[in-house]
Amino acid sequence: MVTTRSWQHGSSAERDFPVERVSDLVAQDDTFVWVDFTDPSAADLEELEEELGIHALAVEDAVESGQRPKLDRYRESLFLVVYDAHGPGKDGDLVTHEVKAFVTRHALVTIHGPAFDTAAVQRRWDNNTDLADHGVPWLLWGLLDAAVDHATSVLETIEQQIDALEDDLFENGDPREQQIQRRSFRLRKALGVLRRLVVPTRDSVASLLHGDAATIVDGVRPYFRDVEDHLVAIADSVEQQRDAVSSVLDTNLNLASNRQNTVMKKVTSWAAIIAIPTGITSFFGQNVKFPGEGAWSGLYASLALTVATSLVLYRGFKHRDWL
Repeated sequence: MVTTRSWQHGSSAERDFPVERVSDLVAQDDTFVWVDFTDPSAADLEELEEELGIHALAVEDAVESGQRPKLDRYRESLFLVVYDAHGPGKDGDLVTHEVKAFVTRHALVTIHGPAFDTAAVQRRWDNNTDLADHGVPWLLWGLLDAAVDHATSVLETIEQQIDALEDDLFENGDPREQQIQRRSFRLRKALGVLRRLVVPTRDSVASLLHGDAATIVDGVRPYFRDVEDHLVAIADSVEQQRDAVSSVLDTNLNLASNRQNTVMKKVTSWAAIIAIPTGITSFFGQNVKFPGEGAWSGLYASLALTVATSLVLYRGFKHRDWL
């Protein structure tokens, strides 16, 4: 599936024209185009390679999935790989969509799978038509800004889940240890995935602003700088949230250790209380004569000693909060 759009003199001109017309359109004055491919094959891109003069190595990377986020520089074009992230869902996993783009002087070509929705990108273009005079950099900004906004939304969702996790940690005095650990590890995994996507993209945008400064015209440069600032903020927040999740895990382990110590104190205290009657009855069961042997007074004395010493121990342990 192929979607095409063109702009001329800062205004939308044509839609859904055949790829064969791309070279003719970009040859016109002040005209730039957007070509969008969904799951293209190498044969589908061969024609585009001829139309725009895109490097063969870039075309080869474009048809291979699982590329890392990056920015490759060729003589006449740039090859960009970014990821659009959503979630995390109930299972804690992020949904990511790989988006690859060829950037030339008069064209932006995007390549992605069927799950990626270009509507958010096109809305940015339609809502910022005052920047259309800047041409392809404006199109590229719209793509990056949409991806960054989605990454920001993902981070906000993760932060909310971490807050809920911290609240559940002390709920009713029962942190449900295994559930807390499972949710914590899922959040750490999601944050790790987000970091692996955001940090290289931040470097790519920085390269666009500095190493490829000629690609970005002055009028749209502040918008790219804004995207870079958001990416830096996301990367910093990811590190902070990873520390927060680690703190939750450490706290959960400390609480489990404290609960185990409390249980051990109670078990030890009850064992001490039970040991007293055992000791007394053992003493009165000696095979020697003692006052009260074979009489009711001996039974009453042993019972009194058992109850009295047990109560003294119980109150002592209770006062020390061991029971």
